[in-house]
Amino acid sequence: MSDHGGTSRPEAGGDSAPELVIISGMSGAGRSTAAKCLEDLGWFVVDNLPPALIPTMVDLGARSQGAVPRIGVVVDVRGRKFFDDLLTSLDELEKRGVRLRVVFLESSDDALVRRFESVRRPHPLQGDGRIVDGISQERELLRDLRGEADLVIDTSNLNVHQLRAKMDAQFSDHDEPELRATVMSFGFKYGLPVDADLVVDCRFLPNPHWVPELRARTGTDSDVADYVFQQPGADEFLNGYAELLKIVTEGYRREGKRYMTLAVGCTGGKHRSVAMSERLTKRLIADGVETVLVHRDMGRE
Repeated sequence: MSDHGGTSRPEAGGDSAPELVIISGMSGAGRSTAAKCLEDLGWFVVDNLPPALIPTMVDLGARSQGAVPRIGVVVDVRGRKFFDDLLTSLDELEKRGVRLRVVFLESSDDALVRRFESVRRPHPLQGDGRIVDGISQERELLRDLRGEADLVIDTSNLNVHQLRAKMDAQFSDHDEPELRATVMSFGFKYGLPVDADLVVDCRFLPNPHWVPELRARTGTDSDVADYVFQQPGADEFLNGYAELLKIVTEGYRREGKRYMTLAVGCTGGKHRSVAMSERLTKRLIADGVETVLVHRDMGRE
């Protein structure tokens, strides 16, 4: 493609263009850890590249004749102009057909405050205020970007090794799956997973906690699962929701969405949600969706 002055710039779309992942999110939520994981997986990673230069970086990768097939860029959005430049760059790259994904690292206010206090550092946006003031300002600034993210990872309850495992699971394969799902059982009393795309509530079913011989067991035990699915409405719910998921996953594929997180909840995340998430995972796999199963709160009591 030629500019008016006659100089040429290579098209970033097509087989020669590198795959691009933007890593952003809340300060203290693990951006550096996520970037290091990509680097260990063989990605060319650039930290804090000005957003206006991202298309230039992609062009340089396209000129490398395959030497730089995958680029990760860590974006630290701290100002309105910076944020506007990022949206403009992403829009330009999408129009040029670049394979682009945005990973957003999220975390609760409490977890972020603890992390900043533990290292005795101020939040980059707090100024003369408190840490929570900086967190609130950054969260508002990043709201639209979070909504556009392909993958949101909540690191509130993750250590470094668990975050690396999540990144590794998503990016270690060279052949990107059509759609990858995470099914997560959880307990409502421990809070909703903030990275969930869909939430299922199993509290309409009788709780095995009140059956003495089942109380100490979990939904992975056959006795507990049998009890759950012997209850009125359990099989009907499983079958109906599995059919609904077929519609949802097909829609995600048409829209180019590569990741889906389905959260399945009950009171404590030990019995009903675990049993239901195990069955839903099998249904998704049978329907051709690559699925990872996580029991967030099992064993937490």
